[in-house]
Amino acid sequence: MSTHGHSHDPAQPVGKHESHGHGHEHSHEHAHEHEHAHEHEHAHEHEHKSNRVAFMSAAHPGNYREDLPAGYGRGRLLFLDCASGIAGDMTIAALVDLGVPFHVVESAAAKLSLTGFRLELVQGRVGAIGASHFDVHIDSGQHERHYEEIRELIGGSGLGHEVRESALRIFHRLALAEAKVHHIPIEKVHFHEVGAVDAIVDVVGAAACFAHLGAKVVASPLPLGHGFVKCRHGVIPLPAPATVECLRGVPTYSAGIDAETVTPTGAAIIGAMAQQFTRWPEMSPEHVGWGAGTYALPDRPNVLRAVLSTAIASAPHAHEGHTVLEANIDDMTGELTGHVLALLMQSGALDAWATPITMKKGRPGVVLAAIVAPHDAQRMSELMLRETTSLGVRRTVADRVERPRRMIEVQTRFGLVPVKVAEGPYGPAQYKPEFDVCVALADKQQVPVREVIAEALSKARGSGGA
Repeated sequence: MSTHGHSHDPAQPVGKHESHGHGHEHSHEHAHEHEHAHEHEHAHEHEHKSNRVAFMSAAHPGNYREDLPAGYGRGRLLFLDCASGIAGDMTIAALVDLGVPFHVVESAAAKLSLTGFRLELVQGRVGAIGASHFDVHIDSGQHERHYEEIRELIGGSGLGHEVRESALRIFHRLALAEAKVHHIPIEKVHFHEVGAVDAIVDVVGAAACFAHLGAKVVASPLPLGHGFVKCRHGVIPLPAPATVECLRGVPTYSAGIDAETVTPTGAAIIGAMAQQFTRWPEMSPEHVGWGAGTYALPDRPNVLRAVLSTAIASAPHAHEGHTVLEANIDDMTGELTGHVLALLMQSGALDAWATPITMKKGRPGVVLAAIVAPHDAQRMSELMLRETTSLGVRRTVADRVERPRRMIEVQTRFGLVPVKVAEGPYGPAQYKPEFDVCVALADKQQVPVREVIAEALSKARGSGGA
């Protein structure tokens, strides 16, 4: 899947290590039906001798980096410097180049019920910059997959809890964007042929890399190119409509170039995984990785930089910013209040609640409130206004001291249980088994749920949270 479709030139041959020869990452293929040999053509009459990145493979790349162990990023900051944009394949390439073992991506892809593809990682250079390039090669024909089928594929896989939840969150953002662009229900969204396999592997592979590191993800604002691309059913503007929808709440700026710099899958990944956006955070870099894109840009190297650092601003007593949303409501039923609370949590709120209050003239009401990430504030405010009878939503920026958290999985006699571990210089570590998983296992084994929880806690504490 070409995840960085800059200035497409379908007449150019696809080099072995330069590009995907099987179609676009764009999930909007369900409506545009992009050809799988890069049907996108640049709508402007520019001359391009070669529009693919001159990626020079390293015959003897050497041992220039060390593999980072699982959980190495806990308490650290992972900064994605998107000066040239972002795409799914670039994200994986940059994180592997940083130090995530490639077998993490291979193992995640192998746990999906998919066949007819193979993965390739190549080390080389983009200009003077040493980088890695990741590719998904499709070896056989694939059928188109609806969003619900992809949800079931990921949800029913053997992926770890954190990887599975992150991948589902990314795909939900992508499918929701497609549904809005094409004015169709989300269950009608489908991903056309080869592009679906590429998108699934990119999303799951990226989720596995983030989970392996366990770092807080911060990203730079995204540069957006302009122009048009041609697909089977007509011409669409850049940035692609689905890309813009995926970037709700994400800061962007004009790249000033006639090219596609951010793909829908790249936008969905950054929108779902980044907790903060800044030009360059206060940090002390420790490890750096570079991921090469597929197409050449006219004024900059097409690379994504990933920096794993000790975050100066995230030292033990630093504050992590969030946004608190509140609305006073006196004319909404309890059933609707519960429904909105569930929607807020499903849409990514960190917490949501309703507090009974007495309003003017003695009328009973509730304060509907939610804590959200700053980049989700606008989207969540719109949800509250759309789903409630409120005429306005208050927004307050709040700081908090945050314990570093990570997920582990423990094997109990009832089954595998994910456990959240909260650590840091705040006393003994805290362990919390995922309640829904414990309930499901208790129902299956016909035992009290407290027994499952107790054994999961014992196993987690006995392992030292490893």
